Amino acid sequence: MNNFVGQSGLLGLKPVVCNNLNVPKPPAGQPTLLTFDEVTTMFHEFGHAMHGLFSAVKYPSLSGTAVPRDFVEYPSQYNEMWARDPKVFAHYAKHYQTGAPMPKELLDKVLAAQKFGQGYATTEYVAAAMLDQAWHQMGATDAPAADGVAKFEADALKRLGLEYAPVPPRYHTTYFSHSFAGGYSAGYYAYIWSEVLARDTEKWMAEHGGLQRANGDILRAKVLSRGRTQNPELLFEQFYGGPPEVGPLLQHRGLQ
Repeated sequence: MNNFVGQSGLLGLKPVVCNNLNVPKPPAGQPTLLTFDEVTTMFHEFGHAMHGLFSAVKYPSLSGTAVPRDFVEYPSQYNEMWARDPKVFAHYAKHYQTGAPMPKELLDKVLAAQKFGQGYATTEYVAAAMLDQAWHQMGATDAPAADGVAKFEADALKRLGLEYAPVPPRYHTTYFSHSFAGGYSAGYYAYIWSEVLARDTEKWMAEHGGLQRANGDILRAKVLSRGRTQNPELLFEQFYGGPPEVGPLLQHRGLQ
C-alpha cells in the first residue's frame, strides 16, 4: 500500500492510495492465477488502503495510517478475514476453466493447514519480541560488552520463561536487524498485538451479523476514519466495547 496524497481537512486534500501486488507472469494466453497466500496478502494490503482512504481528520500528520506500529497492522490483518468469509469467498474462488466453486471440503483443509506449526511460529516470534523488549528496557550503563551479548540474551530468555532449545527466538541478537536498524526498535511485538485486535474484531463482526453495511460503518466511524486523533487503545475499546482479549487469537491459531 502506498499513500500518494494523505487526507487532510486542514488543506482540503482527499486521499490518493494505491495497492501493488507482485505475482508471477503467466504464460502467453493464460490467465493470472493467485495462490491463497497471495489472495490473503491482497486483502491484507487493501485493509491498509481502506485505513488511508477512509481517513477523515483535520491534520495530515494524524491521518490514515499515521498511527503507532502496534496499531497500523490492525486494520490490514483484520481485513484478511474477508478472504475466507463464505459470502466473499464464493465470488472469487472458482475454477478458472469451468467456473465451478471451490468445494467447502477443500477450503476447510486449506484453513486447517494454516494452523500447522503455529505453536512453533508463535513461540519463536514471542521470544524475539520479548528479547527486543529486554534490550530496550535496560539502562544505557547496563548494556553488556560484545562478549557478553550471548549471556545477556540467554539470561533474558530464561527470566522470561522462553528459554526452550527446540524453539529458539526467530532472531538472535547478533542479527536482529528489526530491533536495532529496521525501524522496529522496542516495537517488534507490534505484529502479534495488532493481530490480537484483528481477531477480536473478527469475533465482534461474527457476533453482530457478519458482512453488513451497518457493521462496516461502525468500524469506519470508530477506527478507520480516525487516524491518530485519539489514543489507539481508546479507539479500539470504543469500537469493541472493552479491552482487547487474547482468546480469539489463540483460537484462530489453533492454540486455545
